Amino acid sequence: MKKVTFVLLAGALVSGALAGCSSSGDKSGAGGEGGGDLPKVGAAIYKFDDTFMSGVRSAIEKNAAGKAEMDVVDSQNSQPTQNDKVDLFITKKKDALIVNPVDRTAAGVIIDKAKTADIPVVFLNREPMPEDMKKWDKVYYVGAKAEESGTMAGELVADYFKNNPEADKNKDGVLQYVMLKGEPGHQDAELRTQYSVKAIEDAGIKVEKLAEDTAMWDRVKGQEKMAAFLGANGDKIEAVLANNDDMALGAVEALKAAGYFTGDKYMPVVGVDATEAALQALKDGTLMGTVLNDAGSQGKAAVNLSAVLAKGETPSKENVGFDITDNQYVWISYKKITKDNIADASVQ
Repeated sequence: MKKVTFVLLAGALVSGALAGCSSSGDKSGAGGEGGGDLPKVGAAIYKFDDTFMSGVRSAIEKNAAGKAEMDVVDSQNSQPTQNDKVDLFITKKKDALIVNPVDRTAAGVIIDKAKTADIPVVFLNREPMPEDMKKWDKVYYVGAKAEESGTMAGELVADYFKNNPEADKNKDGVLQYVMLKGEPGHQDAELRTQYSVKAIEDAGIKVEKLAEDTAMWDRVKGQEKMAAFLGANGDKIEAVLANNDDMALGAVEALKAAGYFTGDKYMPVVGVDATEAALQALKDGTLMGTVLNDAGSQGKAAVNLSAVLAKGETPSKENVGFDITDNQYVWISYKKITKDNIADASVQ
């Protein structure tokens, strides 16, 4: 009996030793909290109910499978809340961070915290200030150049104005337009506004701004502002430029209420993002054009980059799958979308 007991005890000791070796073996790619084969990445989105960022978030979660253990949180459009989320990620010893800043000027504080903890950080969609990006060699940015989207939106309007003589309602050779802007001071809002108008002028078309106001990227606010524009300017308006699709779709609703998109009464409205709702509006003939802001590629690039950094590897096109510019930037190209090439925006 004693012999049997000794054999069982010895077997238990060997099994325990093997189990211990298994959990403390090769840690390449293991999360900072211990255990598991995948790196642990914390992702803070500026707010979950933003239409475009909802698409990016879905892409992050989809592409994380098999690459990283992803913890995605909502910053609720509050920079202090986001700072708290980042602090929690650091406390949990995440291996890398993905941050879609609420306020791009606050990125420097996040970088300082990440650097102190030696946790690489990938900023997403809202570009930090250039001086902040230079603070550390483990800081990266994934996004698109806002001026490019503005130029493309303006080109869509210019092409329509040239190809449809009836668009010049008062036959004065001048394009009278209204502008729906995103968040005041936001880089994308300012650059999309500036470059969309510049593109129209560069096409040789004179412009006159009838009205401009911020609708904070929001569909309901876009509808309210457009209704006000119509109340003040009526049929003088010849085109609507919006910094994103949600505001453009809000404008469409206000125009519908004013009798547009029935019979011959039409208004060219252009947005940016190529969201699912915007693509449906293109099919319906109410939205004239949009610009694909590739949520799928942005999410995928952020995941790939953070996973590589989390494992202590040097990012390159070979291991990230995207070109890296100036050792810190992954730029995702925009694309003009109309009803004619809507299929180009369907797969994100």
